[in-house]
Amino acid sequence: MPLPSRAIKRKTFRFAPPLSPLSLLAIGFILTSCSSAELPALGFPRNVTDINDRSLNLWQGAWIAAFVVGAFTVGLILWAAFKFRRIDDDLPPQVSYHVPLELVYTVIPFLIVAVLFYFTARDESAIIKISPSTVAMHEIKVNGFQWSWQFSYKDANDATVTGTPKAPPTLYVPQGERVRLTLTASDVVHGFWVPAFMMQMQNLPGAQNQFEFTANKLGSYPGRCNILCGRNHSQMLFIVKVVTPVEYQNYVNSLKGSAA
Repeated sequence: MPLPSRAIKRKTFRFAPPLSPLSLLAIGFILTSCSSAELPALGFPRNVTDINDRSLNLWQGAWIAAFVVGAFTVGLILWAAFKFRRIDDDLPPQVSYHVPLELVYTVIPFLIVAVLFYFTARDESAIIKISPSTVAMHEIKVNGFQWSWQFSYKDANDATVTGTPKAPPTLYVPQGERVRLTLTASDVVHGFWVPAFMMQMQNLPGAQNQFEFTANKLGSYPGRCNILCGRNHSQMLFIVKVVTPVEYQNYVNSLKGSAA
């Protein structure tokens, strides 16, 4: 004779997300209200050039947004996993759509992208802005070719320094004075990139790109081509050396003497 079946009672408990949306917004507000100097640099050097100051704010802001979105997403996953875990064999109610929820997960990502786009466009416009001709400027032409670089200094009557893959050239710039780089290419597309400056721009054949910066810290900073440009792409290296204005002038004078 079969024994009577007994209903099995399972203990249930409520599980709340570890961080509510309001908590995450509060954390994000606190983080964004901190100055850039109070937040970690996340692997990038500070104040090497004036570009760093602006780029670092954008970099830190993107990480704050990623942290808030990621923490909220993880919280929702854990909340759904525990709250709606299977406790019996009954099929949960089936719905074909949920208009408020669909509006939320459409509008929120759009707002996130819109905010990030706004700050990116604002900072990019400021970084690539070219000063009027009346502003004092050291102008240097940077030409990329397979597989090295040429630096031509207007201050030295366009004297040119040409590197090779085995002997990478050095680009000299004065500390605390405005420098404008004009980028070109002799053959294919190259990428002028100085990681410590938090700046890169393409060298295009048949066209010119320009950007300006003011170097704040003395030192030597490695640069490279960051666009695959051929067999010896990895050897397209150079050094940017930030020197005092006096040292820069002495270097420029030596180029004039060698070109005479």
